[in-house]
Amino acid sequence: MIPKIGITIGDVNGIGPELALKAVQQIDFSLSIPILISPESVLKFYSELLDLFPSIHLIKEVNDAIPNSLNLLQNDRTQSYVPEPGKLTVFGGQIAMQSIQLAVDLCNAKSIDAMVTLPISKEAVNKAGFNIPGHTEFLAEKTNTSDVLMMLVNGNLRVALATVHIPISSIVHELSVDRIIRKSTLLNESLKNDFAINSPRIALLGLNPHAGDGGVIGKEEQTIINPAIESLNQQGIKADGPFPADGFFGQKQYLNYDGVLAMYHDQGLAPFKALSFGKGINFSAGLPIIRTSPDHGTAFNIAGTGKADPSSFLQAYNLAVELAQLNSSK
Repeated sequence: MIPKIGITIGDVNGIGPELALKAVQQIDFSLSIPILISPESVLKFYSELLDLFPSIHLIKEVNDAIPNSLNLLQNDRTQSYVPEPGKLTVFGGQIAMQSIQLAVDLCNAKSIDAMVTLPISKEAVNKAGFNIPGHTEFLAEKTNTSDVLMMLVNGNLRVALATVHIPISSIVHELSVDRIIRKSTLLNESLKNDFAINSPRIALLGLNPHAGDGGVIGKEEQTIINPAIESLNQQGIKADGPFPADGFFGQKQYLNYDGVLAMYHDQGLAPFKALSFGKGINFSAGLPIIRTSPDHGTAFNIAGTGKADPSSFLQAYNLAVELAQLNSSK
């Protein structure tokens, strides 16, 4: 079976459309059938602006998709919209969410085998009336998933987050023994089921500088993280830590583990992005559908200039294909 991969257009005023037009020239069409969900006017605009003219096949429904082409599935309500590169607009947020909603519906109906999401602007999305902190939380809601894990992937480097899009001031209140056990368990299951690692080794980072220094710089390691690690080990999950985050990445200890659980967003993403050289992938573990994404944002500052690098998007697309193929063989 050749999997059908849905691609959401993201914010049409950002670099998403350019990434799609560039990447499709490098996709191996023998392995998948790409279906881009976007207004036709958006692709025409960027094709002419950037002088990129891949083969595009306009379809009315997924069953019309064909190999060896970028299939374009439109949303009628937005098909005449003209982008404004670099601008944050309500229309940009609306179109992005319409594309995502359709892709989720198609995944839930098993009409497509996976979805790859191009970058959205959370500000534009919220201005458009969608009160969501990010893709991950929205997809969890739309798939009736009670718990989901945000994971960044680049080869064997896999960094997951115990807390995601919340203020720094809320992290301590959100962390608990139960949360860390749940997120670590999701990470362990994903490493086994999605990445075919039979007996994963997981590293947990500390919350405080120097992992609390034995309680001198905070006690969360002693009261929350250590009890969670003990419980995980009792359940047969190989979990170590808590490690001081700076030394863990600086000394390349991540090479000894199949997955890393960071306690908060920037603790995990800052070192990951420094190490991944723009080729990382955002993967949502725990969902009943397959979703991947490039690990960068809309890059409004270079939108429409032709400078966007499709490397991360290609990595995300190829991982979606691999996971879809693995899923179909189960």
